[in-house]
Amino acid sequence: MATIEARDIRKSFGATPVLQGISLNVADGEFLTLVGPSGCGKTTLLRIIAGLEPQDSGTVAIGGRIVDEFPPNQRDVAMVFQSLALYPHLTVAENIAVPLTMRRLSTIARLPFGRALVPGGRAIRRSIVADVTKVASALEIEHLLQRKPGQLSGGERQRVAVARAIVRNPKAFLMDEPLSNLDAKLRVQMRTEIAQLHRRLGATFVYVTHDQAEAMTMSNRIAVMMDGELLQVGTPDQVYHEPDDLRVAEFVGSPKINVIETRLDDSGRLHFNGTPLGINATGGRSDPIKLAFRPETARLIDPGCGVLTGAVSHTENLGSDLFVHVRIDRVRDPIIARLVADAPRVSIGDVVGIDVLPSRAFAFGRSRKRIRLHPTGAEVA
Repeated sequence: MATIEARDIRKSFGATPVLQGISLNVADGEFLTLVGPSGCGKTTLLRIIAGLEPQDSGTVAIGGRIVDEFPPNQRDVAMVFQSLALYPHLTVAENIAVPLTMRRLSTIARLPFGRALVPGGRAIRRSIVADVTKVASALEIEHLLQRKPGQLSGGERQRVAVARAIVRNPKAFLMDEPLSNLDAKLRVQMRTEIAQLHRRLGATFVYVTHDQAEAMTMSNRIAVMMDGELLQVGTPDQVYHEPDDLRVAEFVGSPKINVIETRLDDSGRLHFNGTPLGINATGGRSDPIKLAFRPETARLIDPGCGVLTGAVSHTENLGSDLFVHVRIDRVRDPIIARLVADAPRVSIGDVVGIDVLPSRAFAFGRSRKRIRLHPTGAEVA
């Protein structure tokens, strides 16, 4: 297997910049997910790594070797596309065998009569069949080998596409939103299977998705991209619990993180609508400050007792959790609090207070970069 390194990758389509100096390292055997909204440049970056798209500047190294001048077939990576790109006229076995046939057999040997004309052609074909059977067995699709793609379910076609990538034994696997065309239940099943496959192979995976659930549940590390920029790279826990940028905090997490606009006084204390929040902020006196906190850290208390007070506008009962939407004056979006199943229930129209835990809140300045917080009374650097 191999490391992958992208250094200061830049790419524009006409006058539109798509990648703005992306630098990223993927460790040998790591599962790294590029995640971000549609149009952020993640697929373009993946295609540049694969050699399917040239970059305007910067370099790509695979296994410590710069591959900028290498065509895709010489980079020794396998790509699984969103469309899966299976040949409808070939059987599953023939689809899986395509990369081996192209690599091991000459043009003449690939022809129906070629096996009799090329020395060793029969032996090579037998080795291809053996490798295809081995991979199909590992993915539990050996019973599908004689079917055509049109006879398969979405999950079965997905496994065939993955098998075709695995059979080459490449240095790295590149996957471009391979689950986006599956229904919700099958996506959950397939992301588990892909994560298990990665652990079994110990291979380097670079996976592209706009689905944060896929990124959070499958990856060793996540690279969050927006507007052609790489905002943060870290483990799922780091990206969720320690976002470096407001855009990262708002993108990762469901329901979306709560954000309120606060003011910073001369002593560094945060206020909302004139009410002190018991929080001090460090790092420049930018004003206003965006204070963000996750729904699971918002505590519902008696009205007038919390730093925020509002009326319940909506509830979402998911059985194990209850999401309570609270409308607050001068806050554009409702504040969402997550209650556990056995918590006291509230009704629409109830007036409630919301307490914000300073230790679980994040603050962001005008640049949307993180600002350090302290409980009131703590020493502020």
